[in-house]
Amino acid sequence: MTILTNNQILPASFRDPAGFLYTQGTNLFRQINPAGYEDYFTGINSGLYQDLTDRGWLVSHKELTQYDQESPPEKIIIKPEQIPFISYPYEWSFSQLKAAAHLTLKIQAAALDKNLSLKDSSAYNIQFLHGKPVLIDTLSFERYQEGEPWTAYRQFCQHFLAPLALMAYTDVRLSQLLRIYIDGIPLDLASKLLPRKSSLNFGINMHIHLHARSQSQYSTKTVSRQTDPRKMHKHQLQGLVQNLESTLEKLTWKPEQTDWAEYENFHNYSAESLQHKEELVSQYLAKTKSAVVWDLGANTGHFSRLVSNIPVDTISFDIDPGAVELNYQRMVEDSDKHLLPLLMDLSNPSPDLGWMLEERGSFLRRGPADTVMALALIHHLVIGNNVPLASLVTFFAEISHYLIIEFVPKSDPQVSKLLQVRRDIFTDYNLETFLYQFNTKFDLLAENQIKNSQRTLFLFKIKE
Repeated sequence: MTILTNNQILPASFRDPAGFLYTQGTNLFRQINPAGYEDYFTGINSGLYQDLTDRGWLVSHKELTQYDQESPPEKIIIKPEQIPFISYPYEWSFSQLKAAAHLTLKIQAAALDKNLSLKDSSAYNIQFLHGKPVLIDTLSFERYQEGEPWTAYRQFCQHFLAPLALMAYTDVRLSQLLRIYIDGIPLDLASKLLPRKSSLNFGINMHIHLHARSQSQYSTKTVSRQTDPRKMHKHQLQGLVQNLESTLEKLTWKPEQTDWAEYENFHNYSAESLQHKEELVSQYLAKTKSAVVWDLGANTGHFSRLVSNIPVDTISFDIDPGAVELNYQRMVEDSDKHLLPLLMDLSNPSPDLGWMLEERGSFLRRGPADTVMALALIHHLVIGNNVPLASLVTFFAEISHYLIIEFVPKSDPQVSKLLQVRRDIFTDYNLETFLYQFNTKFDLLAENQIKNSQRTLFLFKIKE
């Protein structure tokens, strides 16, 4: 493999001998190695690449290398369309993961029509772009061989079907198992965690329970290609894809089951207060002239949509699976191309994961954002999670250039509720200390009290 100098190779792509991603400044490139030429040329020549990019299912790219397929060079460089923000399956809502799964199966069906097949079906090969899931790995395809089983079948079940089944049948929070099992939830574990009634679902029984038993059976046997009973003809493989589609479609989850999903209907703002807060946020955003905004503690995304409608690319984070699910459903309904709802516990955000802790970037490593919004949030972190104000300032200084933050005093009903169930040891949680701490790393640009409220909205800029 030829390694280019003066470029930063992305750790997420180091496993693939067919090629790798690298950055040069702010630009992203992919190097295709000779090991990937046959599959790459087949995808291009068959028309599959054009078909998938026309449908918006695969990121487009520009070829930067002039070459002849009959005598190709030692490497080919392409420049793929760049994804503004990389997210991971354990940060997606139920419907986001389901949409990514459906897209993977649609792509496999389209590939089979061109006598190609997905050689892997990793959820990490899917990202969200312009409000929709999209495949980002141009080198995911191989030539279909008649009679061969789908090599990516187990990976699909581990990355998509198992977590979705666990979320639907057991507990939506089990999606976080994907943080532990970076190559998907083991099927034997999923089978044990699923309730007995899940076996009544034909697809779940076949693709998870029986599949897990089959894995165990074949792990102790040596099976040759000639005698492998798993060999499948093309029409059978197409039937498998259709059955997986049907199984996915039957999996549902209702977001009303979580605490904060109905927050917007029960917040403490009067109509006048809410309108004034919206006006202030809009004014502050106009001053920042941001291209990317992170909304932390976004709930169902009311203020996130205020930003994405400008339009500005907006990442809308919340800890509650139900709120994120509703936010995503609304995003789809509105065809919002600039909003990305994600699940994130700020007291325990996504860490660096994988080989050498570099394959999957942490929440902090994917920043900073041009502007971070923290509306009605810090009392939950300081009082609800015992995060000192000084530590909170350091956190925001690492992830933002501009910061729009709302201070909620102890006299506010929401803070009073938090203090009803714990002793008030937060003597430094007051406006004076708040300003002192934030002024150590930020310059104050604007300060306004929200009408008919005890809350104050601030605009800070990181000190140069």
